[in-house]
Amino acid sequence: MTTAAVGREQPDLWRLRPAALPPELDRLRAQVRAFLAQEVSSGRITTRCDQWLGGWDEAFSRRLGEHGWLGMTFPAAYGGAAAGALARFVVTEELLAAGAPVAAHWIADRQSGPGLLRFGTEEQKQTYLPRIARGECFFAAGMSEPDTGSDLASVRTRGTRVEGGWRISGTKVWASGAHRAHAMIALVRTEARTADRHAGLTQVIVDLPDPDVHIRPILLLSGEHHFNEVVFDDVFVPDDRVLGAPGAGWQQVTSELAMERSGPERVLSTFPLLSALVDRLASAGSEASAARLGALVARLWTLRQMSLAVAGRLQAGAAPAVEAALVKDLGTRYEGVVIEAARELGGAVPDLGSADPVASLLAESILHSPGFTLRGGTNEILRGVVAKELGVR
Repeated sequence: MTTAAVGREQPDLWRLRPAALPPELDRLRAQVRAFLAQEVSSGRITTRCDQWLGGWDEAFSRRLGEHGWLGMTFPAAYGGAAAGALARFVVTEELLAAGAPVAAHWIADRQSGPGLLRFGTEEQKQTYLPRIARGECFFAAGMSEPDTGSDLASVRTRGTRVEGGWRISGTKVWASGAHRAHAMIALVRTEARTADRHAGLTQVIVDLPDPDVHIRPILLLSGEHHFNEVVFDDVFVPDDRVLGAPGAGWQQVTSELAMERSGPERVLSTFPLLSALVDRLASAGSEASAARLGALVARLWTLRQMSLAVAGRLQAGAAPAVEAALVKDLGTRYEGVVIEAARELGGAVPDLGSADPVASLLAESILHSPGFTLRGGTNEILRGVVAKELGVR
């Protein structure tokens, strides 16, 4: 820690205290688990890895909405359950562990909806939140840009003031699901750049599709289309689609990142593979493989406690962006470690078409793995966030 940091208030990083799930949420977990078992046994869904990116199933999202498991942090006035961040944590943890197809509603439920709830106008809340809670309205996030990656302070997409609104020009990349979403919340620069790189940024809601928004696929190694490049070609955004105050976009997006980077999805993308590996080695593994699995599970438990602690702070109304950056950095690296363990211990050749669950889940995980540490901010960006908080940058 630098001399300048000595004597100042301790960073939030050190206040990431453990959170406990209330016992009453055990019943909710059992309900979700029973629902998912029925979904799998009926053939409506199949267990796969990384389905919060790749599993776009609008009918499944609507079924979750019918159970009240979307918009769980929204007030009842906007169609939500007002159940809080910890209840949502339980539901999302079960969905991810089951490898359920949750990509359609994921961004809307995780960050767009809470952002609208916190910063939106009454009209915006009434327009979007009830539909999100019903699983009928999906959002994309417009943050990263070409050549600047996830360094959001370097945003170059511009918003120019015109009568009745703004004209938006620029390009976003890695926009998950933008080709299917009903709207995108984009971070744009609406004031000239100054020494304060964080000033002059604004969030706008762009309803989709729009003839002046051009969406092009960025394919995964598997050939799947989830990511997109999104080009705003002089797109008109009316004043009533500005989210929050013009120029306050950095503060707003920082609070959004706390939700985006800390959830159990940063740890559990490869959980179905780990589960299949445990099943295999339980009957045919060696003492050495048991020790390796034990280390994986212990590490998973620690990361889960960290993610849960951030959920506890969100429930208390905080915006723990630095703690969330730490969870994502450690969690996404762990997901890669699970893949390596499965390669070395699983005794299977990666094959997407195989009937062997270890072989097919391993192949799927490998093909999706380049995105683990990229989406939501690269590890380099995340470590910079933590270093700045510690006063060493």
